[in-house]
Amino acid sequence: MASQSANLWVLLGLGLAGILFMTRKLKKTIREDFGAFIERLQLLPPPQPAPPKAPHPLTGLTFAVSDVFDIEGHVTGFGHPDWERTHDAASRTAPVVSVLVEGGATCVGKTVVDELAYSISGENKHYGTPTNPAASSRTPGGSSSGAAVAVAANLVDFSLGIDTVGGVRVPAGSCGVIGFRPSHGAVSHNGIIPVSTSLDTVGWFAKDSSVLRRVGHVLLQLPYAVSRSPRQIVIADDCFQQVKIPVDRIVQVVTKSTLKLFGRQVFKHENLGDYFNSKVPSLKEFHGQKTNGEVKTSSIKLLANVVQLLQRHEFRHNHGEWINLVKPVLDSATSAQICGPLDASDEEIEICKSIKNELHAAVNSLLKDDGILVIPTLADPPSKLGGKDILSEDFRSRAFGLLSIASLSGCCQVTVPLGSHDKYPVSVSFIARHGGDRFLLDALHTMYASLQEQADIASKSKLSKNALTREQSAEIAKEKGNQAYKDKEWHKAINFYSEAIKLSGNNATYYSNRAAAYLEVGSFLQAEADCTKAINLDKKNVKAYLRRGTAREMLGYYKEAIEDFKYALVLEPTNKRASLSAERLRKLFQ
Repeated sequence: MASQSANLWVLLGLGLAGILFMTRKLKKTIREDFGAFIERLQLLPPPQPAPPKAPHPLTGLTFAVSDVFDIEGHVTGFGHPDWERTHDAASRTAPVVSVLVEGGATCVGKTVVDELAYSISGENKHYGTPTNPAASSRTPGGSSSGAAVAVAANLVDFSLGIDTVGGVRVPAGSCGVIGFRPSHGAVSHNGIIPVSTSLDTVGWFAKDSSVLRRVGHVLLQLPYAVSRSPRQIVIADDCFQQVKIPVDRIVQVVTKSTLKLFGRQVFKHENLGDYFNSKVPSLKEFHGQKTNGEVKTSSIKLLANVVQLLQRHEFRHNHGEWINLVKPVLDSATSAQICGPLDASDEEIEICKSIKNELHAAVNSLLKDDGILVIPTLADPPSKLGGKDILSEDFRSRAFGLLSIASLSGCCQVTVPLGSHDKYPVSVSFIARHGGDRFLLDALHTMYASLQEQADIASKSKLSKNALTREQSAEIAKEKGNQAYKDKEWHKAINFYSEAIKLSGNNATYYSNRAAAYLEVGSFLQAEADCTKAINLDKKNVKAYLRRGTAREMLGYYKEAIEDFKYALVLEPTNKRASLSAERLRKLFQ
């Protein structure tokens, strides 16, 4: 009996060892590949040119392509086995892939995409969902999920994806890598399966901003030009108010990095919804078509509806015949989007096209040649695997509202990782005008190290979350006040500065700035009181002495005013305003 018991324990031990071995083997497989690749292959670059010619610009780099790019001799699978089964191998390689190989890079495989490259979840029930290296319990984002995972897991130096309505930007934000969506039409679409022709762009992922820029220069065929710094950084305040991510931390990182590199003068705050309401008149027509104008809806939410309608309309135009013929088995969420009733008239589609044209002009007008629009990449943290939140109308509306801005305007956008929060990646997005791809790549390259430094400081900060949030919120309110002051909206500026003071009452700048606004509306007593408070907090605040001197002069306190102007000169001997004011008052009372 004892012998049988011993044998049983031996067998049980062997069984457990076998299970442990298999588990380790499975984990090793996941670690090595992360489910990113659907096919391994190798496209080698040509030999290096003989000296003194320069080596190929992408020498030594490896890359992968999403399974929507043709490679000669291989079937392009489009994320679905029925598509692969019903299509022949490609007769030639997509030009965008060839130019990278000719540029010195080695292509090592094809990566998983969402079925028919339609979703933004990153999940694929046919080929398996790639594991998100940055948050294994969460989705990698789609549609170019495998391409983002391959970069995040250091399997390749860069990768190619397709971005229709977030297909590169969403997985970049979800996996914590850089993702670039170029201006619409800037990169050739030949040899690529279309999703929605007027929205599709070829995008790319990288972990290194210099690699991202090198790839961009090759794909965009950019000639040499001097790098330009941004002259305006526009924070889309309303976009940050509608999301469920750590907004204050993201804005703080961008603000501090920008101040360090370019100074305070480049900042501008914008309510993007209001701006689009005034600059995209066809949105009202679209809204009227859908609701008879009875319900008020934000312009950002309307854009979410427009982009989804256009994507569905153009996808069905491209692939409706194949779907009706083959009747592929589709995920319920994809099927609802693709196979459900279109519910759009020809007139509504024409209105959508007008909205695209007007939005293109509006964003270009806002940013001009050297402006950057700052928005959240994602409205929510990456979804949990198998979660249903991505199916909700609210989730989709907030997600596609942000994604629609670049997709519909055709402008270029880059997703920038900013560390992690609650064990999931955090990112921000920068948008530049259509055709501003070089400028955006260069600006990111200039800012990237500083952004990562500030993100690291923010994540390691020992300040309590609430205290940090109050400080950041005060800075945001102050910047809004500065913008209102520039726009000569004095009472609005006073309200914003007052908000900043409520949040952080020991900052001399807030009081001094509010005093400047009070002077403009003739509230001289309030201006004097604010300046006195500012001086008590900071004895070297030159602007506070100047503004108090002005307030006292207007109140008839001429002796005290002269003293303020003189003290400003002590602090800043070359200040012409203080010198002229003191001299004018001195002569007046000689």
